[in-house]
Amino acid sequence: MYKTFSAEEALKVVKSNDKVYLHAAAAAPTILIKALTERHEELRNVEICQLHTEGEAPYANPEYKESFHVNSFFIGKNVRHTLKAGNGSYTPVFLSELPKLFKKNIVDIKVALIHVSVPDQHGYCSLGVSVEATLAAIDNADHVIAQVNKQMPRTFGDGIIHVSEIDAFVEVDEPLPSHPVTEPTSIEAKIGDYVAELIDDRSTLQMGIGSIPNAVLSRLHNHKDLGLHTEMFSDGVIDLILKDVINGNYKGVNPGRAMATFLMGSQRLYDYVDNNPFIEMRSSDFVNDVSIIKLNPRMVAINSAIEVDVTGQVCADSIGSKMYSGVGGQMDFIRGASLSDEGKAIIALPSITKKGISRIVPSLKSGAGVVTTRAHVHYVVTEYGVANLYGKTINERVKSLVDIAHPDHREALDRAYYEML
Repeated sequence: MYKTFSAEEALKVVKSNDKVYLHAAAAAPTILIKALTERHEELRNVEICQLHTEGEAPYANPEYKESFHVNSFFIGKNVRHTLKAGNGSYTPVFLSELPKLFKKNIVDIKVALIHVSVPDQHGYCSLGVSVEATLAAIDNADHVIAQVNKQMPRTFGDGIIHVSEIDAFVEVDEPLPSHPVTEPTSIEAKIGDYVAELIDDRSTLQMGIGSIPNAVLSRLHNHKDLGLHTEMFSDGVIDLILKDVINGNYKGVNPGRAMATFLMGSQRLYDYVDNNPFIEMRSSDFVNDVSIIKLNPRMVAINSAIEVDVTGQVCADSIGSKMYSGVGGQMDFIRGASLSDEGKAIIALPSITKKGISRIVPSLKSGAGVVTTRAHVHYVVTEYGVANLYGKTINERVKSLVDIAHPDHREALDRAYYEML
């Protein structure tokens, strides 16, 4: 049905000065990545374009800077060092708009390295656990090379592609990168309680991976008729779906289905989504489209931040001027939830860092980026409570946010803000 190659043979199409897109998150094609890196001596100035990827990123080694330059649309831990080392850069872009960069050749992708399921009897593969901007990369690349994996789940939605769309197949049989489910800390559990109280029955949820989303989900077992329309999800939704808490019956978009653009979690999650028609994977220019998101009544967007100032400005992508992650889809969903009928836009974070530094601040650090403006956020939640900012004056916001800061910092925060005026 399809012709297979060794990774070395398939990757011969990559030339110096090419732009290469990597399938994202847990779908990162690790075998192709390794083989491409092994060509570092003969390649020069290859731009690796990517969102966050799981696993190793050997091409990001600074000693290969003459061969590879990393262009991150969302900065993951495995490439964060490249910004300081000079062999990487960051392109700020909403996840909803990333496919447009490829469709309009603003970023001219020459080769797409993807990771797919084994073709079915009709010759169709699935992009499995990650669609995001990969479809746009496939449609606009000169060459598409697929790592075809027996262990890639077959998911439904946009990510079904025919073998004729792929130029070369490299067969592998390896598990996907997994994230074990961890118990939330007492602080995360308190945040989960407060957020869960804001969620009404028949709401549609957007949330990511991590302890706080899991803490929220663990407190929703008595809710009814919830929906899921989210950039990504992890294991925490499985039991809620099995108990009919999440059923999507009252969603405004694709009712009766759970929608995402990528997912990451344990092997249990990958087994659960395999051939499961309840799970629909769509491109990020659909899932993250504000005009689509807002069609879900009672849309609840739950996101986090690095710091929030006392007027409600949210920094989620940098520590001061040092880039840390990316814009991603936070603004897409915060805005979509804000425009939804009875929607709620929530920022949830611990009140202090592990070093005891307040994450509610009088002003953002010098050089910090505002990912979400003070006009967009409805609620900010810490382990000390909920600050409702919507429709509130600056002075009212300052009081509300100081009230949910860590008690050790409240007086200093209040004083520092008013001394700046």
